[in-house]
Amino acid sequence: MSKGTLTRKLGFWSALAIAVGTTVGSGIFVSSGDVAKASGTPSIAILAWIIGGIIAIPQVMVLAELSTAYPENGSGYVYLNKAGWRPLAFLYGWAAFWALDPPSIAIMALAIVSYVSTFFPFFSGMAGKLLGIAIILIITSIHYRSVKVAGIFQVIITAIKIIPFLIVIFLGFMYMNTGNYFYTPTTGEVETSLIGGVSATTWAYTGMAAICFMAGEFKNPGKVLPRALISSVFIVMILYTLLAVCIIGLMPFENLMSTNAAVSEAIKYIPGLSDIASSFVAVTAIIVILGSLSSCIMFQPRLEYAMAKDGLFFKRFAQVHPKYETPNFSIIVQVLYACILVCSSNLTALLGYFTLTQLMINIMDFVAVYKCRKREDYKPIYRMPVWRVTTILAILGASWLAWGTFTWAPIQGMIAAFIVIATGLPVYFYWEKKYGVNVKNHKDHTINDSI
Repeated sequence: MSKGTLTRKLGFWSALAIAVGTTVGSGIFVSSGDVAKASGTPSIAILAWIIGGIIAIPQVMVLAELSTAYPENGSGYVYLNKAGWRPLAFLYGWAAFWALDPPSIAIMALAIVSYVSTFFPFFSGMAGKLLGIAIILIITSIHYRSVKVAGIFQVIITAIKIIPFLIVIFLGFMYMNTGNYFYTPTTGEVETSLIGGVSATTWAYTGMAAICFMAGEFKNPGKVLPRALISSVFIVMILYTLLAVCIIGLMPFENLMSTNAAVSEAIKYIPGLSDIASSFVAVTAIIVILGSLSSCIMFQPRLEYAMAKDGLFFKRFAQVHPKYETPNFSIIVQVLYACILVCSSNLTALLGYFTLTQLMINIMDFVAVYKCRKREDYKPIYRMPVWRVTTILAILGASWLAWGTFTWAPIQGMIAAFIVIATGLPVYFYWEKKYGVNVKNHKDHTINDSI
């Protein structure tokens, strides 16, 4: 087993591609309608997308500071561990491995298959599951063999996935009906709510933090990570806002509020594209989800790699391929687990139930800044402006998302949290007793020398 370490081979464009590629997923195809329905009027709907992006800015600023203070793989696990909350750090990774990361890979693979089957009906049932597994394995082969090549691939696939949206935006401005922006709801028809509209956008802005899981593999992380995190928020916010403006301009707002396929329905209002709207959206969705799938397969195994290096996960997950310099064992196990889950059912429900646990731990990531700033080794290259205010805003934004998730499935969320704690803590104390003494301070070395 190789005892090497992961090396810094990725640059700014790879970081930006991972952040944007993870954030812009399949949800955008339906979220425009949800935001419109929650907002009640065109102006509030557009404003909601802008405010949703603004809310994400303090969060990425906090992460930018933490990631430049500790440019190591592992993201939230590292920050919670440095804050002295080692059991919580373990539960963060424990929940991610068993109930969040591999299931998300499986769900995205099956989503791609569902769109492929619109062109090739043969891919349904077992044939569809086999195709989903094949897609996962093909993408994995890229990330297994070279992080540098994987970074280039991520840049390419992210650029390609943005093109269809730019086409819709361009044509939308050409053929929009400005009268759609003056829609006014009749009394009692719908309630206008800026808070509701912003709340409906929050999930669409999650994903930028993906690059923090690979902080140990970026060259010059002190500059690359803050630039990529903050730039990704503005890129995604501009993309979503322009897309919302064009969709509203293309179709009557009352129709937008009632649809679950906003992009597809909007394209039907573009002359010459109405007959191919469903095919256009299907192809776009395949590319978009493929980019997100690639990003997840790339960054997710780094969490367990970091935990294993600390003695808080199966030791072999810390293995690094001697030739490819990738966390090969962690990648293989997570992907094989995802392939098994492809053959399962109700994955979306599983992911939804455990999401609340992950969100609550994410909030603790932001709180960890207060603890980490008291450490002697806390020397970030990037420091967020007005750090106390910025951190409070980040916590409030994350809490809003957690509350929305709790109201959606309170009992399921609490059951999932109980399962994570009941299964995770015994394992944590076992590994801590067996390995913790020797490796607890494994990473507390001169990190800043590598920035």
